[in-house]
Amino acid sequence: MNKTKQNLLGSYLVREKWLLVLITVTGILYNLGIIAGPYFEGQLAQTLSDILNGLRTKEDMFRLALIYVGVIGFVQAVRAVKRLYVRKFANNLNRRMKDTLYGNLIHEKAGASDDGTMMTKALSDVDDCVEGIRKSVTEIFDTGVALIAYLFMLTFYDLRLTVLVLLFPPLAYVIAERLKKPVTESAAALKKSTGVLNGRTLDRVQNALVYRVHGQERHQNELYESVLTDYEKRAVISNIFANAMQPLYHIVSMIGAFLILWLGSRYVRSGYWNIAAFSAYLACFVKLAVKSSKAARLFNAIQKAKVSWGRVRELLDPPYEDAPADPAEPADLRVSGLSYRYENGPEILHNVSFTAQPGQIIGVTGEVACGKSTLGKVFLPVNAQAAGTPYEGQILWSGTEWSALPQDRRYISYQGHQPELLTASVADNVCLGADSTDLAGILDTVSLTDEIRDLPEGADTVLGESGTTLSGGQQARVALARTLAHPAPLYVLDDPFAAVDMPTETRIFSRLRDPGAIILLITHRITHFDEVDKVLWMENGTVTESTHEELLAGSEKYRALWNLQKGGAENA
Repeated sequence: MNKTKQNLLGSYLVREKWLLVLITVTGILYNLGIIAGPYFEGQLAQTLSDILNGLRTKEDMFRLALIYVGVIGFVQAVRAVKRLYVRKFANNLNRRMKDTLYGNLIHEKAGASDDGTMMTKALSDVDDCVEGIRKSVTEIFDTGVALIAYLFMLTFYDLRLTVLVLLFPPLAYVIAERLKKPVTESAAALKKSTGVLNGRTLDRVQNALVYRVHGQERHQNELYESVLTDYEKRAVISNIFANAMQPLYHIVSMIGAFLILWLGSRYVRSGYWNIAAFSAYLACFVKLAVKSSKAARLFNAIQKAKVSWGRVRELLDPPYEDAPADPAEPADLRVSGLSYRYENGPEILHNVSFTAQPGQIIGVTGEVACGKSTLGKVFLPVNAQAAGTPYEGQILWSGTEWSALPQDRRYISYQGHQPELLTASVADNVCLGADSTDLAGILDTVSLTDEIRDLPEGADTVLGESGTTLSGGQQARVALARTLAHPAPLYVLDDPFAAVDMPTETRIFSRLRDPGAIILLITHRITHFDEVDKVLWMENGTVTESTHEELLAGSEKYRALWNLQKGGAENA
């Protein structure tokens, strides 16, 4: 998705169009009513003067006051409703942006940055963007339309005086514009310092024991104090520009009040104005000046939001979308001349070639650190299309290049080397919200039926953090169950039997074959490799495609590994 900044932001705003309509309606009603305030204040002052002069009674004042309270109550009620809609609009916008941000960081941008503070800064930038948009929407009515209404009222009372007094509020805007650069720079410096502080804090927590054992704790504490001091200084400077300038804007905007007091009093003495007109005009100008100072502050908020938007917009485009639920059709897999390296790293896979057909189990094994796990990860969406980590050579799926396919779970189901379990129930860990999963059948496939039944609440038992309430073998089998519960034409299983006893491994392996899928079985345990269709023997990133029998005859290392493991299995 290649959008301009405006179109990208507009795509988020369009989703909240009905809230914006409600904000517009309530905002117009509110601004039609705000000019009633100065008018009634002037009438109350005039009524008080008339009472003192014996021209009116207290009952007149009481009736006028009741009407005033009623009108102002209605205006404030409409304002409260408008602000409720504005807050809901901002919350929805924040949620949508962060949902997209999370999706892109996890699915699209994973591995794109080695900066451990990226998530913190990105979330903070989203908050600043949304706050700038919220203030803009709010001030369109609370300030923009209100200023027009007040200006109309001031002009109605006296055009010449209005021209004079309105020379001063624009100065507040000029000052705000002049301060744009320091506001932007101080906000950027604070965000950078915040990221450094967060990174240093995480480092101190994770590596506290290492620093203590090696006598570096005092030095690290001093470094941390220096980072904290820098953060405090940046925060003070940023807050001064963001908050302390408000009184200055207010003072500049209010200079015109002295002209009103001077010329307005002459108008009253000459009979051009009565007290009601003088009071209404003064009250209206004061409200206009206050609104002007807030508008100047709004400019600073918008500048701050622009800085954040410039940093975060690439993480919001394109928005991540969940993959379709149905798996792709089975197909042949052909890998030829595959080479792969992680970003800025050495080559891990070199000139790898092999083929596979649906229904086959391809055993992948080799010495430690020979590239087995990397071979499996090449097929993951995050690596198949990630900028900076492309593979070389060809991976053809039914004749189509793998990286050109929609990179989603329709094509692959993956179990990593380490079980990644959620702090949730067994059922949730396996199904991940899929209602159609045959949980009982999947648990039986991985030989977990009896063990799960013995848990306090069966499959509804909530596991501890990362599944710590289960044994290592149980964790591995729950992770395998999750992979099998989400069918795909290609399964990549990385060491699924590492913590499983031999009889259990045998039972699982006997149920593993799927006639509609290719299984890449990456493992250092090869006791069942006499039952696989092919074996990929890996050494230093290269692959020999063969059969179990051919490798026994032609590879001394493979034969030694087989004899060692097969003998141990028979003894077990």
